[in-house]
This record gives sequence, C-alpha cells and structure tokens, in this order.
Amino acid sequence: MPTIDLPLPDRRLSPNARAHWRSKAAATKAYRALAAEAARRVAGDDDAMPYDSATVEVTYRVADRRRRDRDNLLAMLKSAFDGLADGGVVEDDADFIYLPVKVEVVGVGIWIVIGVGVGLGLGSGSISGLGSGSQSDI
Repeated sequence: MPTIDLPLPDRRLSPNARAHWRSKAAATKAYRALAAEAARRVAGDDDAMPYDSATVEVTYRVADRRRRDRDNLLAMLKSAFDGLADGGVVEDDADFIYLPVKVEVVGVGIWIVIGVGVGLGLGSGSISGLGSGSQSDI
C-alpha cells in the first residue's frame, strides 16, 4: 500500500477548534496543498493511479501517550484527503473507505502516515511523500 507522510495538521483544522473562519481557511488551503504535493509524488510512480476508490489507513505517530479522540484525528485530515484527490491518487475522495485510526507513540517527532490502496490490505511497497515534520501538539 503506497504511503504518504505528512506533518500533523494545524490545530485550527480540529473540529474542536474555535478559530476565525479566515484563519481556518488559510490552514485548510495550506494543508491541502501540502498533501497534494506529496500525492503527486506517489501517483507519478504508480501506473494504477488514480484509483476509482481506495481504502485509507491513517497512523498518527506522536511523541507522548496522551489520549486522543480518534474521530477528531480523522476529521482533522479532511483537507489532506481532498489533497489526495487533487494530487491524482484518487478520482474522487468521496469513495474512500476509512480504516480505524491508529496512534503510535514513537518518542520523537510528530507526524502522520496515510496509506492508500485498493481493497482492504492490498498492495505492498512504501513510497514516502514528505519527510517528517514537527508541529504543535494536538
């Protein structure tokens, strides 16, 4: 399953954030563009893309053991999923099948890994989009 590495989304993309609409729109646009850039790198290496539909597996790699609401973690990535469509990984992100979000404590750095493939657990290989980046804690 090809993978895309992204830094954590901005706090303003959380469903619980109370950010001004203009500030949130800027964060959404920036994160969508970042995901699209990473998706283009992955899509360029795979002749099967764009997929008609795909299974998405999200893994948050975090530095501490704080509890996190997995529904909110997935919701924070809506602009990233739009970016996957913009970058040519899928035709339309409306047909994604979302697997449960995983959270891994890695001790250093904070980033997410998005795996995209056809069917459940199909495919092998690993293609990195962007390197890990650190950002504010969730």
